[in-house]
Amino acid sequence: QVQLVDSGGGLVQAGGSLRLSCVASRRTLSSFAAGWFRQAPGKEREFVAGISRNADSTAYADSVKGRFIISRDNAKNTVTLQMNSLQPEDTAVYYCAAGLRTRGATDEYYYWGQGTQVTVSS
Repeated sequence: QVQLVDSGGGLVQAGGSLRLSCVASRRTLSSFAAGWFRQAPGKEREFVAGISRNADSTAYADSVKGRFIISRDNAKNTVTLQMNSLQPEDTAVYYCAAGLRTRGATDEYYYWGQGTQVTVSS
């Protein structure tokens, strides 16, 4: 069992940056690929970014490519999402997740964080 704790969300103006962190406990995160998803009000949860177990492969949604960077530190059991040039359409609850694939559907991830709210004002 892996417990994931998300943090780092907040309120930021358009064009600003935020850094989300996900810390794993109870089991090493290095056994899993990791990803970030987001869910805006009234919308389905969607894939944002993913990273392989040893960080040799990453994947991004087209909407965030070039603005967001996912990274991980297996020694610290953490996954980070650096979000730059944020736009109002990035407003959502962001969740980290652990699974087997660098990019997958929501039902392919075994463990989820509790979510952290990101709000971007125009």
